[in-house]
Amino acid sequence: MPPSRPLWQIAGKRDVEQEKEAQEWIELMLGEKFPDTFEASLRNGIILCKLMNKLNPGIIQKISISGGDYKMMDNISQFHRAAQHWGVPEVDLFNANDLYEQKNIVLVTQTIFAIGRACYKHPEFQGPYLGPPPATENRREFTEEQLRAGEGMIGLQAGTNKGATQAGQNFGAGRKIILGK
Repeated sequence: MPPSRPLWQIAGKRDVEQEKEAQEWIELMLGEKFPDTFEASLRNGIILCKLMNKLNPGIIQKISISGGDYKMMDNISQFHRAAQHWGVPEVDLFNANDLYEQKNIVLVTQTIFAIGRACYKHPEFQGPYLGPPPATENRREFTEEQLRAGEGMIGLQAGTNKGATQAGQNFGAGRKIILGK
């Protein structure tokens, strides 16, 4: 199904390098090449389901290989459930129509990268990773002396009002008051 928006609107937002990186990672994980373009290969959800079964064996019991649109959309919804179970936050998941109707392939790519980030949280995962690892906590301890020294300082983000007055400001014409009318 062709995209509902003109190609020039969609193509400007897509990052071909990110899509290529995501495709190479999936191909490496599954050991098989994409049969078609990035979005066409992922459209029916079969490759995504296979990916989740590779990451978490048996998480998706039945992948629909043939059937109508309903079966293919079911593959995508099974992928969503498996991705959430794997640790991908719901906000990082694309909408089924984003992929199936090829409306927002950028979100699909971002979801694949979110799956790659979630792999870092699984010590049992030994395969290749996709994208940078998620941020970890960087707790810092300050002494009372350091905290007191910071109280007297004005941070640069707060800005300054040194010399700020309203003198000389003239917005528009002055108010004219006519008496006796």
